[in-house]
Amino acid sequence: MTFLGIDIGTSGVKALLIDDSGKPIGEASAPAVEPVRPHPGWSEQNPADWWTATLAAVDKLKASHPADLAKVRGIGLSGHMHGATLLGKNDEVLRPCILWNDGRSAAECLEMEAALPSLREIAGNIAMPGFTAPKIAWVRKHEPDIYARIAKVLLPKAYVRLLLSGEHIEDMSDAAGTLWLDVARRDWSDELLAVTGLNRSHMPRLVEGSAPAVSLKRELAARWGMSGDVVIAGGAGDNAASACGIGAIRAGEGFVSLGTSGVLFVSNDKFRPNTKGAVHAFCHAIPDTWHQMGVILSATDSLNWLARISGQKQADLSRAAEAGFKGPGEEIFLPYLSGERTPHNNAKARGSFTGLSQSTEPAQLAQAVMEGVTFAMRDCQRVLSDAGTKIDRLLAVGGGSKSALWLKLLATNLDMEIALPEDGDFGGALGAARLGLCAATGANPADIMTMPPIKTVIAPDKSLSVAYSDQYARYRALYPAIEEAIS
Repeated sequence: MTFLGIDIGTSGVKALLIDDSGKPIGEASAPAVEPVRPHPGWSEQNPADWWTATLAAVDKLKASHPADLAKVRGIGLSGHMHGATLLGKNDEVLRPCILWNDGRSAAECLEMEAALPSLREIAGNIAMPGFTAPKIAWVRKHEPDIYARIAKVLLPKAYVRLLLSGEHIEDMSDAAGTLWLDVARRDWSDELLAVTGLNRSHMPRLVEGSAPAVSLKRELAARWGMSGDVVIAGGAGDNAASACGIGAIRAGEGFVSLGTSGVLFVSNDKFRPNTKGAVHAFCHAIPDTWHQMGVILSATDSLNWLARISGQKQADLSRAAEAGFKGPGEEIFLPYLSGERTPHNNAKARGSFTGLSQSTEPAQLAQAVMEGVTFAMRDCQRVLSDAGTKIDRLLAVGGGSKSALWLKLLATNLDMEIALPEDGDFGGALGAARLGLCAATGANPADIMTMPPIKTVIAPDKSLSVAYSDQYARYRALYPAIEEAIS
């Protein structure tokens, strides 16, 4: 038997095959059309692009590993969270999906919390523009004709599952990011739904991430050479899937992700919200397990931005910063290019450089950007600690984890050893495949969600601890001063 993990991202889809021991045996990917920004702070994507990329990625596996793909018995899905995919009564897409990093609904967040004072208590989270529910509140106000036609609201991976199976289904980890879920009870909340004028009929059926949810359509099974019943698991939101891929499902186990956005993730055996610090408290993809996240909106995206405006390649900037590194410099960067979630919860926050001089070169700017993202992750660690959370083990995933300097900065500033897996790029797809294995075989997730082989472990540089604590204090002082100056 083999099992397939499909990770749906905004830039493309990754598909990964594993055998019944959980070992990866084949992978493929396909790009998606990039999101568009019709207005400042907006971010949208056509859901059809996810489906086109999904078919292309699995078709590539059919071409490269036909015998292995034919033995697939379980499929798991992972996907970018919070996206509002609006469907009409015949499952037609009513408008482009409003994505996770869209900040247009800040006003609606305030209105929702005013309308339901217990919102934070039920949802375990602050109403933020990135979540799904405020997006629907915005549509109700600004696009009433579309709002009136809504029959279902699906998250991105649930939309792909609909096309794979014909059914509307969502798992607990992704559903927790909608702001419609009673996260402690792991069920839709009638009170939260009512704030946006919706009810349970607009929601997909809920299942646990490691549980069987539905079967693959026969015509798709035939297309890919599969026979018999192919089970599709509940799956997971991208971060919970990455946790399953790196074995972070027990309390205290976590990871730091340096992708387009940045995440500091830790698993919990109880529901532990900390809305004061803008911590995300969600259900995990594993039954009776929760997790917390500190989330920043511009991680590697900050370095991408610097590369774009400087006309240099990101890899060249990263190498130049590493070559000239001697510790913190004069330059400090606030990475709030798309607003911020943890800890400020301010969609209107903006990035800035301070400490620039005639001697500042692109290498120093790149180092400051990497340090600024690192300090933002240190902010996340601080508010997780305020919630009483202790992180025992931390792994690094995402494109930014390829930078030795960035990992050194993180280990030093978080004052923790950070382990780097050999296949960090496929954390989400591997986690999805593992969930597919559990769903199809009934295996215990604790036996399957093990740590992958570790490439290296990065230790904190104690000689830089005091210098970076001082620099972090300066970094923290900048946000309130700049916010007051521009407000």
